[in-house]
Amino acid sequence: MTLRAFMHRIAVLAIFATLLSGCDKGNPLTAVKAVAVGVPSLAPFFEESSGLGKDATTVRSQPVQGSLQQGDTPGLYGGSKQPTICDVTKLERFLTDPRNHKKAQAWADVLHIGTAGIPEYLHRLTPVLLRHDTLVKNHDYKRERAVPYNSLLQAGIAILVDEQGLPAVKCSCGNPLRPFEGDTGRISVQFEDGNKKWAGFERESVVAVKPAPRKLERIALVDVREPARGINRPVGTTGEKDTTFDAKKRRTVPDLAGTTFARASQRLIDTGLAAGYAGQGTPSDSARVTATDPPAGTELPFGRYVMLSVAGSGTSTSGGATRPTTTPPPPSSGPKSPPTSTPPPSRSSGSPGSPGSSGPSGSSGPSKSSGSPGGKPGESSSKPQSSSSGGPGTPSSGPSTSATPSSPSPDRSSSPPPPPPPPPPTTSAPPEVTSAPPTSAPVTSAPASSAPPSGEPVGDGPSGTVTA
Repeated sequence: MTLRAFMHRIAVLAIFATLLSGCDKGNPLTAVKAVAVGVPSLAPFFEESSGLGKDATTVRSQPVQGSLQQGDTPGLYGGSKQPTICDVTKLERFLTDPRNHKKAQAWADVLHIGTAGIPEYLHRLTPVLLRHDTLVKNHDYKRERAVPYNSLLQAGIAILVDEQGLPAVKCSCGNPLRPFEGDTGRISVQFEDGNKKWAGFERESVVAVKPAPRKLERIALVDVREPARGINRPVGTTGEKDTTFDAKKRRTVPDLAGTTFARASQRLIDTGLAAGYAGQGTPSDSARVTATDPPAGTELPFGRYVMLSVAGSGTSTSGGATRPTTTPPPPSSGPKSPPTSTPPPSRSSGSPGSPGSSGPSGSSGPSKSSGSPGGKPGESSSKPQSSSSGGPGTPSSGPSTSATPSSPSPDRSSSPPPPPPPPPPTTSAPPEVTSAPPTSAPVTSAPASSAPPSGEPVGDGPSGTVTA
């Protein structure tokens, strides 16, 4: 390569990079500080060695389908047989000590309560362990003030959650937490101040939490050391009233086609399953569900994801950002062919690791379920339409007929009728030929891809910045 050609290539790459950076000016990256298990904060509200909380060092972040999860999502949080991961009594005693009034005032301001309301507020919180690397708005204590910053808490960190499942306090240091407000798909994770990139860090496992639509009576947890053991923890208790359940027991996927995304998500949660979707943001609550993957009737273990496909042009929320819906019903694949009234077979993508999701399912349109388990591969539930009835997307009127020879009809105008024409030849008229209007192939019920969004590759060094 000549020097001139080399310089030309460099110039083209520079222009391309400039154009790309210009596209991102309206949606800049959010800087996020990584917070690893066991690494003390530089400016905590309380000393890490005070025994307020105990993290779990062996937890790896679990795969997730959708970066914004509701606070009551089954299996979002974990627990263990050791109930004392957060010493709420010690935290209350510290915050109500008159010698710590300034610190208590700053702490209470973050959570929008008065210092007098701290004991009541703490008694409504519930200790849990993170099962995902979780985005939050964290707070340090500097110069008698709470200083907010966005952070990514590593899976295994012990926190207190409120009555709607939102992270409220980081147990080991007592730092107050609020919901992450940025775009989960536009973050730059900074590994510094001793917080080296931890083993198992995956961009696809990062989540933010939005509040459950109602106050919770209990939180369904998964034992981080025995995943087959589920834990029902009443809200406001620290483990002494836990009851257990079999997390391997199968739950049946309900028929959700035609319901709103919000209603479908809540029905799955009530069943003990999690709502999954493709993309960074959630579809709007009013978006209509067209299909589920796996289909209705499939049996899954506790906390397994059910992928939802929706129709409509709703908006989605990712932290504080909104964007177009990211999970429209996917178009049918394959080469283009002449219009037909029979839709092409669709295949279900299946969620990773979900039992019963590997078999294809048929669909008869966006308003019907995507089929029952055990359907034959490639089988479609639609039947060919007759020429007198249109398929999905056809006008309500009957099919038009082509112009064909026919016997002349008498003139019905007010003028005198003309003399009768000579009789036509005794040949039979050709039959009428009807041409059914082309029908558009109905939208298939195959859900959006179950693969989580991929981020930028991270470096192998012990510290640095990861850009998503």
